[in-house]
Amino acid sequence: MKISRQSSVENGQAEDEGTGPPLIRPIVDPIQEFIHTEAAGGILLLAATFVAMVWANSPWAASYQELWNTPLSVAFGSHALTETLLEWINDGLMAMFFFVIGLEIKREILVGELSSWRQAALPLAAALGGSIFPALIFAAFNAGTEGAKGWGIPMATDIAFSLGILSLLGARVPPALKVFLMALAIADDLMAVLVIAVFYTSTISWTSLAVGALFLGLLMLANWVGVRHLLVYSLLGIGGVWLAFLLSGVHATIAGVLAAATIPVRARLTGPEFLAKGAALLSRFEQVFLPGQPPLANREGQRIASRMKTVANYVESPLQQLEHVLHPWVMVVVMPLFALANAGIHLDSGVGATLISPVALGVCAGLLLGKPAGILSAVWVTTRYGFAAFPGGVSWPQLTAVGVLAGIGFTMSLFLADLAFGQDVALIPAKTGILIGSTVAGLLGWLTLKHFANREKQV
Repeated sequence: MKISRQSSVENGQAEDEGTGPPLIRPIVDPIQEFIHTEAAGGILLLAATFVAMVWANSPWAASYQELWNTPLSVAFGSHALTETLLEWINDGLMAMFFFVIGLEIKREILVGELSSWRQAALPLAAALGGSIFPALIFAAFNAGTEGAKGWGIPMATDIAFSLGILSLLGARVPPALKVFLMALAIADDLMAVLVIAVFYTSTISWTSLAVGALFLGLLMLANWVGVRHLLVYSLLGIGGVWLAFLLSGVHATIAGVLAAATIPVRARLTGPEFLAKGAALLSRFEQVFLPGQPPLANREGQRIASRMKTVANYVESPLQQLEHVLHPWVMVVVMPLFALANAGIHLDSGVGATLISPVALGVCAGLLLGKPAGILSAVWVTTRYGFAAFPGGVSWPQLTAVGVLAGIGFTMSLFLADLAFGQDVALIPAKTGILIGSTVAGLLGWLTLKHFANREKQV
């Protein structure tokens, strides 16, 4: 190896930092591959939940509460915004989570499974049924009590967990089933956003809300006049819309969804324009490229390569760019951090009473019974009367298993529980019901899907 390296230097072909695989590649490549798998988010969520539960019930339980109650301030001259670390996660980082959801909703409405009434009818109906039934079941358990305001908790489906479990079965799951679950979860999240905006909003500062609306107008104007630079949308979205909504009383996560709706879907370059510019740049790069010259010495080649990266970005819309950049961060950082901060439930001697409380029972029953019952009922009615077609290559048992899998509320349910109960004593039973219901739904859904997948494979 030393002789070979010396020989290459003597021949004027000195190796530089870009030649050969970096030593860190064997470590980084598997991590990057894991991050981009569908199961990554669910696995990290599960790990964060486990750590939170162990930490909250360990001898260091006090440090768990102290950490998340640590106040953090952001100062702007004489003005300061102070929130606890938990509030920064729930109001700030979760706004990014909802922003990505908003991007996914917009993409699905424009070019995806929600782009036509025929395509959208089935997942929308399933999401509606899967929201109404759990809410009614929870309300039946808690009618006339202080816990009744938590009716929205079992309505939501956790996208990362449900799709992560589905992906564990790989090719044994029909593609149409994955598409149905994804469209259902996105439509389900849209309904959860509406519930948060309408029913879980406290007192409203109309002045702050008007300022937020003004910044939303500026975002729409920027889209309309053709601004495509992401920095403009970041400054107006974070510094304007998010901050104004945070101060308005309307939950700041709604700002994420609204801001996402203003992100442009048109790219700077069309396909033919990209092909023409790309071909011209490749031709010029070929002319200046010298095989024996180190890349760093070829300044013209580096300039052309930089221009090629810019042109490649121009053919991708801002919506696609943001989704590609933010989605991994949301899956592997934001959601696990949210779970770590919110899933730590201290189990004391009264855990038995907590488990049989109306709130915990209502959440469990809503997730485990209401979700599949609502989804399957809606699918049956929609397909029976010709409003939508039944997914091709999917059986009713498989759809039933997905209905059970949709009972994994977890992230969204924890978020709704915090909005519904805040520091009320009902928060602990609600979180307990979420963890138990989501865990059982995940296990039952996975085992049922695996059973039918193996049976169909044998047939």
